[in-house]
Amino acid sequence: MKIVIASGKGGTGKTFVATNLYAVAETSEPSLCIVDCDAEEPNLSEYLNGTLLQCETLNQKLPLINAEECTFCGACKEACTYNAIIMIPETGIIEVMEDLCHDCGVCSYVCPSAAIHEIDKPIGKICSMDLGNHHRMIETRTYLGTSSPVPVIKKGIQAAKDYALCLMDAPPGISCPFIASVESADYVVLVTEPTPFGWNDLKLSIETLQNMHINFGVIINRAGLGNNDIKEWLNEQQYTCLGEIPFRRDLAECYSSGRIPSREMPEISSLFTGLMHSIYSDIKRKQS
Repeated sequence: MKIVIASGKGGTGKTFVATNLYAVAETSEPSLCIVDCDAEEPNLSEYLNGTLLQCETLNQKLPLINAEECTFCGACKEACTYNAIIMIPETGIIEVMEDLCHDCGVCSYVCPSAAIHEIDKPIGKICSMDLGNHHRMIETRTYLGTSSPVPVIKKGIQAAKDYALCLMDAPPGISCPFIASVESADYVVLVTEPTPFGWNDLKLSIETLQNMHINFGVIINRAGLGNNDIKEWLNEQQYTCLGEIPFRRDLAECYSSGRIPSREMPEISSLFTGLMHSIYSDIKRKQS
């Protein structure tokens, strides 16, 4: 079971929800993994302390073009969908722009003079941490200068495939990293907040998931901060509202100090236990 915690914008509380759901699930799930899919800014390790097991470096194949062997036929430049090749025949310049290259290999394939060979370029790493009781945390992390975190995210998700329950903390937004995180999900928990920005980006996230035919439910974080417009809209549209998390100073203080409220506040533990039951119930209802 893969459950992704996501949102249309940053700062709504995805990691807050993900870590608290993990905290209530770790006592009942025999095989549990939590994956930090926000490879450009992972932060689960700030809240979940584990023993580092291993780190695997992920490489991208980067083509290098030998200008002396190149005939400047233009086949590679024409075949490159991402316009990553600069070619100026008059000056003998032909180069690959690393930031635009997507490691598709087509330039090497179409080169008639075998002037292109590939080298490994490290783009990120996937680290596995033991959280105890057969539970794991997988952290995806891209290196500075990496144009896309998608390959790193996909590799991290693949590393968590053998666990009964996998919770995934997705990157914000609805661009390629979000798509890579949710495309294999059994269910997506969308975290929003009762603000105009939260509501707008929630609508974009829902539209994206509907186009991908992925089931979802919504958690309203910081309830009481604004009004009830989002909850009323969810009811009107017949979207599942899994529950609300109150806007409270003590929750913010606890979490901002690197602690997980569900482990320290019984009423918050009960709240997230209820949210987990609501998630399972909605999954079962929508799959039947």
